[in-house]
Amino acid sequence: MNDTPDLLKKLMEYGKSDFYPFHMPGHKRQYKGSFGVDFPNPFSIDITEIDGFDNLHHPEGILKESMEWASRIYGSSKTYYLINGSSCGILSAISGTVSRGGTILMSRNCHKSAFHGVFLNQLRAEYIYPQIIRSFGIQGGLLPEKIEEMLMNHPEIQAVFVVSPTYDGVVSDIKTIAETVHRFRLPLIVDEAHGAHFSFGKRGEFPVSALELGADVVIQSLHKTLPSFTQTAVMHVREGYVDMGRLDRYVHIYQSSSPSYVLMAGIQNCIRYMAEEGLEQMKFFSGRIEEVRKVLSGLKHLRLFTDQEKGRYGIYDMDPSKIIISTKGTGKSGAWLDDRLRKEYHLEMEMCGSDYVTAITTLNDTKEGLQRLCNALLHIDSGLSAEEDFEGGNSLCQELKRTPECRLTIAQAMDEPRHRIAISDGEGMVSAEFVYVYPPGIPIVVPGEVLKRESINLIMKYKKLGLAVQGMEDEDSRELYVVNETGSVGR
Repeated sequence: MNDTPDLLKKLMEYGKSDFYPFHMPGHKRQYKGSFGVDFPNPFSIDITEIDGFDNLHHPEGILKESMEWASRIYGSSKTYYLINGSSCGILSAISGTVSRGGTILMSRNCHKSAFHGVFLNQLRAEYIYPQIIRSFGIQGGLLPEKIEEMLMNHPEIQAVFVVSPTYDGVVSDIKTIAETVHRFRLPLIVDEAHGAHFSFGKRGEFPVSALELGADVVIQSLHKTLPSFTQTAVMHVREGYVDMGRLDRYVHIYQSSSPSYVLMAGIQNCIRYMAEEGLEQMKFFSGRIEEVRKVLSGLKHLRLFTDQEKGRYGIYDMDPSKIIISTKGTGKSGAWLDDRLRKEYHLEMEMCGSDYVTAITTLNDTKEGLQRLCNALLHIDSGLSAEEDFEGGNSLCQELKRTPECRLTIAQAMDEPRHRIAISDGEGMVSAEFVYVYPPGIPIVVPGEVLKRESINLIMKYKKLGLAVQGMEDEDSRELYVVNETGSVGR
């Protein structure tokens, strides 16, 4: 049929184009490199649970041995291969550490999957907010003293869930946070999805992994920053503050009942490469990133986010591989810069915010690709001048710092009778849906929260900027489900 969409053909055509990826997956389509040289045609190894190849849901043979081998490399009590991505690990960790209907303390800038874990287990969520770097319009880190304050005021909390590094590479003081959480005899879960490369980086060149700093459950997306297939991740667990049997039960609930041997082989291949040749490649990668940052320090109007902010805004450390370019002070938006890099220079960024873009670089980026990014940004910068900022600025950061008014739990709000209204008319109503910009998938509005005028204005501004406002059932993102008035009174 001539009108049948051909995804494979389109992917192959794109793979042959000159578009360069400054986004995940971390292999950057460089499969001819050393990490993929021995990897066969995936069709030739795509099998099911046949004799001799073990079963991920009851590992006794080669898969058990492989995960135990990985655990020794990482230094965990147990390491799980996740073929449903980090989302699978996040859901498992939340379900395995907090009783149904219990309370969790979580950073407000969590990925949407963490909020889904709250919904599925009918939990109450208390929030800790990241500091704000207003000069760049991005999130900073989490303060350990604020976490301690929340734990003292909310003795019902059963686990703490934080994101480090953030989407923009900001790392919080996980060692002190872990010590604080452990004083309350609670487990610390760290979403380290964007820091899978930390485990293989030299100290001083890249941040230290949360696993080495005392976290009890650490989830890493291999595919985000390492040479592994999309959807591959690992979850590391330390014994002591976690019910290992309960957590194990939930891992098997959230994993697919037909796990891909191609993806599992990809996970092992990635870890093997990183533990051997990859260690040396990380040294070279660090040098290349240092050169990129040196070149981009010459920007006159666009601004590069640097480690000069360390020690402020809750920033304990920073991942140099995340290249954050701010448009503040140029009169241009992040969407404008993102669009120009794509259309004129064929460079695809990972994401854009209202006034910045984020480029993910990995050890698999080519010298030519990094040079193209530097040249493009310097060329764009040369045509800019200092202007008034466009209307809006860093509203997302202001929104993240605002404590929402919650009338219902997430589960209650999503299960109550509801009706759809225009977002612009929703002030004072209780949302029955999430609203977020994806990526990164951090909620602006969570079900059960009262819609405030500033939140509504922020959503409308993001739509006007052309950012991907998602979470609602309405595909045009014009309307939102709210809880019926009779269901919105009281908790």
